This record gives sequence, structure tokens and C-alpha cells, in this order.
Amino acid sequence: MGQVVSKTDFEYKYDDEPHATRRKEILEKYPQMKELFGADPYMKYLVPLIVTFQLVTAYYIAQLPGPIMFFLAWALGGTINHNLSLAMHEISHNLAFGHGSPRMNRFIGFVANIPLGVPSSITFKKYHLEHHRYQGDETLDVDIPTHLEGYLFYNTFTKLIWVILQPLFYTIRPLFVHPKPMENLEILNSVWTVGWNYLIYQIAGPWALAYLIGGTLLGMGLHPMAGHFISEHYTFIKGQETYSYYGPLNYIAWNVGYHNEHHDFPYISWSRLPKVREIAPEYYQMPHYDSWCGVLYKYITAPEIGPYSRVRRGVPKTEAKKVE
Repeated sequence: MGQVVSKTDFEYKYDDEPHATRRKEILEKYPQMKELFGADPYMKYLVPLIVTFQLVTAYYIAQLPGPIMFFLAWALGGTINHNLSLAMHEISHNLAFGHGSPRMNRFIGFVANIPLGVPSSITFKKYHLEHHRYQGDETLDVDIPTHLEGYLFYNTFTKLIWVILQPLFYTIRPLFVHPKPMENLEILNSVWTVGWNYLIYQIAGPWALAYLIGGTLLGMGLHPMAGHFISEHYTFIKGQETYSYYGPLNYIAWNVGYHNEHHDFPYISWSRLPKVREIAPEYYQMPHYDSWCGVLYKYITAPEIGPYSRVRRGVPKTEAKKVE
């Protein structure tokens, strides 16, 4: 079963999340950083091209033998659908059309959602912006695992299962930690996605739809691209709660690896994030990663790392019980 995780609770802090403070300092020192603000001019064209490529390849790959289709669903379909999920991350910050065109941003988010097969564009935006604003909050930041996850996934084998099931936990965790009423745009997002699923089923067949949805699940589980889920905020080093990744997968991940830079300046688009580090290098001389595969391996095998390896802002359960 592997080594047992040594952590039995989160790391608690009682200060504000660090990025707003650092953003203020950097802007005072480097006011030219504001020139980087705004949408990427090419994203609104790139997303439809990627979606089209994914749908066309799904039609042909669905005609291949099962084992080959399964491998390609992980290697190709999973990579592309993860790319599109990260496009939705950019779009949630209105970085496809800019803040002056919220409806167009929501629409291009719907387009990016098509091959994933699971309606998520609007729901992701609803929770993700709170992750930025309230990083580490025990209720509002649903990116943090629950105590139940920390209790159940406590050794090498169970952490491997947790990594494989990451899409499930990211989907259901908000429903338990911070449930919100469904918005009209979420209903529209669901109708849109189910409608496209039906069209794909009718035109390309059930295996094409299975390839696409399977790619979503496989690409967000035990997959190199999914290393960013863990690399971004898991405390491999005590006290540091956000980490950047500067490896080659940034080229197909909308530079999400520049995660400290992104949290410091969430309104700077993916294509300009490397310039943040170039302008203010002294603020980013901190531990970072060069391999998402290495992050996944260490998370699964290292006994000091597990679901509890996150910073929370709140009162530990042990202290809360004492107060009661």
C-alpha cells in the first residue's frame, strides 16, 4: 500500500492571501506592468480551431480498435481537452474578448466546452474567481481538499487513486463545501453541452462521444497535464502556498504554469505572463517546478505530501473543538 502520509491536518495561516500584497508592491515599483493588462488578441481564434481539430479527430479515432482508441483518448484527446479546460480558465478572467465583452467571453467559453462533454464553463468561473479572492479560505476556496479526502487518501496507493479520480473530486467538492444555487447561464451551458453531445452521437457515433468524454476524464487524472492541479498550491515546501512551473508543457497549457505570476496579475493574459517575470524578476526568485510528471510522482510517493498539504485560512478543527 506504500508509506503512510505523515500530515494529519492542513497548514493554517491567519494572514491575508499573499498575492494582493505582492501585486501592490510590484505595481508601485513597476507601473509599466499595467501595460500588460488585457485580453490576448488571438485566443478567440485559437479556441475554435482547437475545438474543430478535436471534433474531427474524434470522428476518425472512434473507428480504430478499442485499445488504440483508449490510448489516444489519454495521449491525444486528454491533452487537447485539458488544453480546452485551461482555455476556459483564461476565459473565466475575460481574457478572450476583454472585460468590455462579458457575453462574448461566456460564448467562447461555451465553445471551448463542446469537446469536454461535461458542462463546466460557467460553474468553473463561479467558483474559480473566489479561489483567487479568498485563497485558502476553508469554505470559499473549493480548490482545497476536504478533511474526508485527507482521511481516506493517506498512503501511496490511495493517493494514486485520488490522482486518478481528480475530475470527480473537482466536480463534487463544491457541492458539499460551498453549494450555490444554479444560475441561468449554468442551465444554458448544460443545455448547450448536452445538445452538442447529442449531435456528436448522431453524426459521429457513440464511440466518438465516448472518446471525447473519456479524454476529459483521463486528461484530468493521471496525466502529465494534470500535474498543474498539484503543483500550483500544494505545500511541498512549508510556508510557500503558490508555485510556478516553467517547463515545456506551458506551450500547450496557456502558460498556466506561470501560476505565481497569474495570481499576482489575473488580468494579464496567458501570452504575456512570461513578461511579468522578466519585468520583476526579484519577486519570482522562489522555488518552482520544471516537470509536472515529477510533481505527480513526488505527490504519490512522498510520505510528507498528501491532500492535507495545503494552506488554509481559518481555525483548525482541534482548536474549534476546544472553543466549543
